[in-house]
Amino acid sequence: MTEDKILKLLRQIKSAPGAGDIVSEGMVSDIIIRDGTVMFSISVPAEKAEACEPLRKQAEDAVAGMEGVNKAMVVLTAERAPSAQQSSSPSSAPKSAPGAPSASQQPKGPNHIDIAGVKQIIAVSSAKGGVGKSTTAVNLALALQANGLKVGILDADIYGPSIPRLLKITDKPTAVANSRRMNPIKAYGLMAMSIGLLVDPDTPMVWRGPMAVSALTQMIRDVNWDVEGKLDVLVVDMPPGTGDIQLTMAQQVPLSGSVIVSTPQDLALIDARKGIAMFRKVNIPILGIVENMSYFSCPTCGTRHDIFGHGGAHATATEIGVPFLGEIPLHMEIRERSDAGEPIIVAEPESDHTAIYLQIANAMMKQIAGVTRPAPAIVVE
Repeated sequence: MTEDKILKLLRQIKSAPGAGDIVSEGMVSDIIIRDGTVMFSISVPAEKAEACEPLRKQAEDAVAGMEGVNKAMVVLTAERAPSAQQSSSPSSAPKSAPGAPSASQQPKGPNHIDIAGVKQIIAVSSAKGGVGKSTTAVNLALALQANGLKVGILDADIYGPSIPRLLKITDKPTAVANSRRMNPIKAYGLMAMSIGLLVDPDTPMVWRGPMAVSALTQMIRDVNWDVEGKLDVLVVDMPPGTGDIQLTMAQQVPLSGSVIVSTPQDLALIDARKGIAMFRKVNIPILGIVENMSYFSCPTCGTRHDIFGHGGAHATATEIGVPFLGEIPLHMEIRERSDAGEPIIVAEPESDHTAIYLQIANAMMKQIAGVTRPAPAIVVE
């Protein structure tokens, strides 16, 4: 199986009756091939995206039927033209009139993503890179599991996936026979899925926003999360920022709540506030703020050092009226265990660090108990 063979097959698919093929018309993106999995996108006008779904399916089925292909993932990439109706953007969305139903009570939007086999979904976000969000997400997922829940974790960072490294996953997802669905990889008891399991670790994901969103949608919708029983919680490791992927998760996925991870310094807290504001705009509950790298205790002399300051996240939580979930120290053991793919909760279940994650998980569990929230029907042009 080679890219040339795939392109030769795709040249047999017409973009429309009487039109040219999808390759000659420049609709096919770069093709990614890894261990029998083939991924590419088909670019179509935004207004024709829904009508082009059969075309996408035809291309995907054709490639999936090739010898040597275990799974094909084809997504539609559509650039949406700027709209004069700015009221549809989240920054200028009209406030509900008195007595009007909240977003959580409104009908599901047309792009709502149904996730079978999952009871609750929690987003772990930071809106800023480099604050240890992925490490926190993995350890919180394991802490929820240690508290008796059945847990999965989804790596929503298409451009910089970390979950395969943090959980030391080298296997690839298996495809379900006669289906577009995949089985997640089980690691330390967690059901895990990441784009990093489908592409080579050194392959840059040079994808525009719509393609990244489509890939994420497939990882959410087309994964058998309940392959070993229904999940109590799916933890989503969100990418940094407040862009396309974050909006997709907020608009289309029934999130039960979000956890914000920040370091104590002002620069991180500025972005953390933006993340909180984004979730609040779409009526997603803020379960609380976690102050990561809160302080450093010298392993030789025992002296405590507030390298990034201290208490900034706690003060911010108090100021804006959201729960403060706890402080996680900057410690060599947490870093070394994470780099080795052996999370601290698994490697040192009796450690003080593990106790901190368990306490935070307990606080999260109390807040999500009984929470049900459909995705808000918000249209973003």
